[in-house]
Amino acid sequence: MSNPKTESAWAPRIIRPADAGVSASPEGLAEYLRATDPGDLLVESRAVVFRGFGVSGDSYDGVADLLLPDRLAYVHGNSPRTKVGRNLYTSTEYPAEFEISMHNEMSYAHAWPSRILFFCDIAAATGGATPVVDGKLWLDSIDPEVREAFQAGVRYTQNLHDGMGFGKSWQATFETDDRAETEAFLDRAEAEWSWLPDGTLRVTQVRQATLKHPVTGTEVWFNQADQWHTAGLGEDAAAMAEIVPEDELPQNAYFADGSPIPAEYITHVQEVGMKMAVNVDWEVGDLLFVDNVAVAHGRRAFTGQRRILVAMS
Repeated sequence: MSNPKTESAWAPRIIRPADAGVSASPEGLAEYLRATDPGDLLVESRAVVFRGFGVSGDSYDGVADLLLPDRLAYVHGNSPRTKVGRNLYTSTEYPAEFEISMHNEMSYAHAWPSRILFFCDIAAATGGATPVVDGKLWLDSIDPEVREAFQAGVRYTQNLHDGMGFGKSWQATFETDDRAETEAFLDRAEAEWSWLPDGTLRVTQVRQATLKHPVTGTEVWFNQADQWHTAGLGEDAAAMAEIVPEDELPQNAYFADGSPIPAEYITHVQEVGMKMAVNVDWEVGDLLFVDNVAVAHGRRAFTGQRRILVAMS
């Protein structure tokens, strides 16, 4: 495969109190946001860091409500998270020593958040940056052979256990214990689903591999095949795949027609995304506001304590 481009000319915009012409306080940031259209801000910059405003857990809601007026629950999310506030979650609970590859949040689903807001409550001792990548740059940097192979889309499969097993349960995934409510959600999502004898919920969805931005029309790489495919999930997933039948794995990804995706394609997509990414190195109180279609995000490995919270709209 050809080598990807080596650098990105784009980086998130950083707005400090002096840039906004307001006081270095949560109230100052709120004043700035009331006079600014967040949608216009994202179309122009794609991702914005608000730094130096002293936002804390106590003042978070007042600021977040101006950026995300209608926060979404993380229903049908596949990442391990804990709900800690009003549709506010830990950003991920994967072990600190692992990187998380680039992705657009819930791009495997029938609907996804258009905006994401990250908040740094505790910064890592070392590492722990949130890398972000321009989705058009990522798409353009992927080998043409791979892009062509994904043209018809991605088929995602899930086996969500009934409370005991590998991966997430269907109750945690859909934030309900009600089967009928879950079934109705999946029907609205035009997903295929079935209940297995042991209570496992099997879900299959065919989704897009690329997407055109609803405002700019720019086409971007927009799928999570590499985060569902065993080749993209590290040694533990590879070991699981050796002992668990393929159709019983917690999750997997195929081409739209159900044919297997070569492992080297998955590795290539991940490596290109991480290589083209720009790190956002956290300071306590930072807010990172992201256009979830235009920009993908991930996580660098870290040491020490790290607490990044996330909300979506």
